[in-house]
Amino acid sequence: MLPLRRAVQCRLYMTRTELSLRQSRTSAVRFRQPWARTTNYRLISSSSTSKPTYISGRAKIILVVLSLATLYSTRPRQRTEGPSKSSLRNDSESDQSRWPTSKPSIDKSAVNDAETPHKELSGTAARHRDLVRDTARHSSRPPDEDAYSPWATFQSKFTAAQDTIASIKWASIPDTISDFVVPDWVRVLPDYLTKLQRELSMATGSLSDEIWDEAHDAGINPEIVRDAVVRISDSLCPEEVAFVRDRKQVARTALAKYLDIAEADINIDDVPTIAICGSGGGLRALVAGASSYLSAEEAGLFDCATYIAGVSGSCWLQALYYSSLGGRRFDRLVDHLKARIGVHIAFPPPALALLSTAPTNKFLLSGIVERLKGDPDVDVGLVDIYGLLLAARLMVPKGDLGINDADLKVSNQREYIDKGRNPLPIYTAVRHEIPPEDAISADEDSTAASAERIKKTAIEEAWFQWFEITPYELWCEELQAGIPTWATGRRFDKGRNVMGSNGAALPELRIPMLLGIWGSAFCATLSHYYREIRPVVKGLTGFGGLDELIEGRDDDLIRVHPITPASIPNYVLGLEGRLPATCPESIWRSSHLQLMDAGMSNNLPIYPLLRPGRDVDVLVAFDASADVKTDNWLAVADGYARQRGIKGWPIGVGWPRSDADHAANVEQLEAAQAASSSDATAKLAGAKDDQQAQRQRSSGDAAELGYCTVWVGSTEERSADGEPPRSKRMDGDWKQLDDDAGITLIYFPFMANDKVEGVDPMKSDFMSTWNFVYTPDDIDKVVALARANFEEGKEQTKAAVRAVYERKKKIRERREWQDKMDRRRRKTRLGLVGKIGEGDHFS
Repeated sequence: MLPLRRAVQCRLYMTRTELSLRQSRTSAVRFRQPWARTTNYRLISSSSTSKPTYISGRAKIILVVLSLATLYSTRPRQRTEGPSKSSLRNDSESDQSRWPTSKPSIDKSAVNDAETPHKELSGTAARHRDLVRDTARHSSRPPDEDAYSPWATFQSKFTAAQDTIASIKWASIPDTISDFVVPDWVRVLPDYLTKLQRELSMATGSLSDEIWDEAHDAGINPEIVRDAVVRISDSLCPEEVAFVRDRKQVARTALAKYLDIAEADINIDDVPTIAICGSGGGLRALVAGASSYLSAEEAGLFDCATYIAGVSGSCWLQALYYSSLGGRRFDRLVDHLKARIGVHIAFPPPALALLSTAPTNKFLLSGIVERLKGDPDVDVGLVDIYGLLLAARLMVPKGDLGINDADLKVSNQREYIDKGRNPLPIYTAVRHEIPPEDAISADEDSTAASAERIKKTAIEEAWFQWFEITPYELWCEELQAGIPTWATGRRFDKGRNVMGSNGAALPELRIPMLLGIWGSAFCATLSHYYREIRPVVKGLTGFGGLDELIEGRDDDLIRVHPITPASIPNYVLGLEGRLPATCPESIWRSSHLQLMDAGMSNNLPIYPLLRPGRDVDVLVAFDASADVKTDNWLAVADGYARQRGIKGWPIGVGWPRSDADHAANVEQLEAAQAASSSDATAKLAGAKDDQQAQRQRSSGDAAELGYCTVWVGSTEERSADGEPPRSKRMDGDWKQLDDDAGITLIYFPFMANDKVEGVDPMKSDFMSTWNFVYTPDDIDKVVALARANFEEGKEQTKAAVRAVYERKKKIRERREWQDKMDRRRRKTRLGLVGKIGEGDHFS
């Protein structure tokens, strides 16, 4: 009866809590299920005279996380980056030499290239496939380590949860009480969990047993017998170089149609490299991004693109577009979303049904089984479960049938982009590098002043490392190293992958796991969480002191992730001395790399598109961030461009600031302090000159941004101490761009439009980042708004693309003319041209 008593007490407490919250739009009290859409609530103050404060569902979630984090901080935290678990055991136990080696190894040369991952094998390769199936059981961990393996830990936790729910005697509870305490679907949970537990038992014939067998089947996963090495280079991988060359030919045809120019008149060198990127923002970014891309596709712009890049929900969008579900058509993708995201991803009945019923159970669970069984140091946590739930909603078609295993691997998307048939997708994630506070060198003293200095340095040096994933390669700019995408998820040491005793590695990390990583905004630091709810806290009576206290501890909050990010094996382990000197020391000690939502650093994936070698001419950014004006992600990219010395980025872009930055004001006031009257006169004159120059630079920039804004950067050379060239904001008629014009940035913020009533990204409840339910009517509204906004800038965008094309054409023609004249002058000097018959060895 103890579990029942706790369940009743918990429900009664929840009931009292709900009674204290009233919806802002009605006086009636509704009991909301956890999967219901986010709405605004009013906190009822104990004082009758105080003004009620509205708290969104999003803020409620974050307040809960902060509360849990407070409890979390009271107990020691387990490090997931650092020495591996296996290294803490006896070396002889964790070494691969303990694995059975009596079985013969696989002949890798007998397996076809992974370019055709689903091609049926024959001959020697087929015999080796059967051999791998026979040896699969012998490649697991030794029996004495089973009790400590990730798989055993997972099973014990799952069994404990199942036993707790099964122990409740629902039949003994009167219907009037049970209906009030729990929803009807809770009664069927034991049956679902029992079935799922049976399938995950690794017993002969179970689902997990079948998945683990197929993980060693080279016919199903041909990449497992391919040897992978770390590519240490800052250049593009050879596959991408070949793709860009092929894509130019395809984009030439699309550009001719888009600009209404005869294809024969377009020189391949004049085709601009166009990149399109989408922002983060959960399902809002997914739906709004699909709608915006659909508008660009209908206008002919999307087909001209060479790259598309995403953050968070835009990564989900790309994964669906390059799958059998989207079919490389955004109208089809929108229809798929209408059929699938009308139910919350965490609503148990459909989620458990998909996870416990064939064929979707094997489709969804294969990745997590492979990770738990094949990686002895893996930590499977909330992000992995989140990825499973996302995949159950997004990667399964209507009717739950027609699933395609090829949709589970990013590397399989090569099938859709090879020969340049479609733009190259770039997926993004970040690793938060936080230097430890105790990293005091041996020559430093341990005084309080020294410790405080080290702590301050560690805080200032914390940064995000960007990782990009394409169908060809997983690569990190900070590390200047990458691996083939098909090798993601396997272990590496000293630049080469670590194979199992049977000569096989783990299959490629599955997309369900990556969906969780790409969209794991909830893995933010406590500082990020508090910034979300700070306006609410400051508005509550008596909470001003709390705000000051928390803000004063921001340096500590920025170091804590209350929810541990997901991790992949560290592919640069053992490469110390071969990577850039700027690489942090922690990278050499970590068995795994913790990756999370790239929106923690910048909610627009601009950085990968500025990578040298990609040479982007036109960047079209569709920004569906929660608050496009306040976040101002375009301005954040300024610092990156300055630090990397990137020429051509339009400096000073983004939303205009209404007030001068406080720090800048303080700096100006300090600089204005004069030591004498003559000094004051000189500084006053200088201030007038600076003010006039600033007015000239900012003319035309003070206006509020519209539905479409275009800036053009400059490649003009400047001195090291000089001010970077100011970007040009193009508002009027287009003329031919200057020869030193840089990147053309076209910005579409997702804003309310008077032409589409009833939907406002800033105010509509269903467009919250934390909402996971979109009805077909909601999606239709978003599509209509995206179309209306794109229509506002449709002609301006085409004019910008045409101007870039004309500039490239003009530069090429001038260069060719100059080369022709140089050749003629050289021939004249050699006497090969001039009078007829002269200069000829036959004369």
